[in-house]
Amino acid sequence: MSSIAKPRDAVALLKQDHDEVKAMFKQYEELGDRAFATKQKLAEKICLELTKHAIAEEEIFYPAVRADVKEGDDLVDEATVEHASAKDLIAQIHAMDPHDDLYDAKVKVLGEYIDHHVKEEEEEMFPQAKKAGIDLVALGEQIQARKDEIEEIPPPMIPPGAMEGRRPSL
Repeated sequence: MSSIAKPRDAVALLKQDHDEVKAMFKQYEELGDRAFATKQKLAEKICLELTKHAIAEEEIFYPAVRADVKEGDDLVDEATVEHASAKDLIAQIHAMDPHDDLYDAKVKVLGEYIDHHVKEEEEEMFPQAKKAGIDLVALGEQIQARKDEIEEIPPPMIPPGAMEGRRPSL
């Protein structure tokens, strides 16, 4: 038996990410009300893993789906909007202290967003990507490499075009 790991396809890799984050959300829910340091550490880990996953999907997986899956544009558009909502909550959680009001609520809502997003990806997008004949092994390698490059949550960015039509402040 070879000591070299068999490359995983993109769908298997992304599903593993989904399962790992789901387990972290469950672990968070089981923490006591006063476990502030543990909550913050776990919430930061959740947010970082979701960030890595979202960036890799947006840069690598979604373009392949958009190009090769019938009705891929609609699937990717919806997933991209869902990612934007998750990124907004991630930025809010990242900027907060676990003692703050709404900290636990924001982590819970993020988990609910992710559950909804995962269900749609796994039931709709992933089967269609498999059916379309996309080279999922090559994508899996690219996704893993991209995730390995990301070590922190990037600062929130102003979306392109958000400043159009606004007067510069003096």
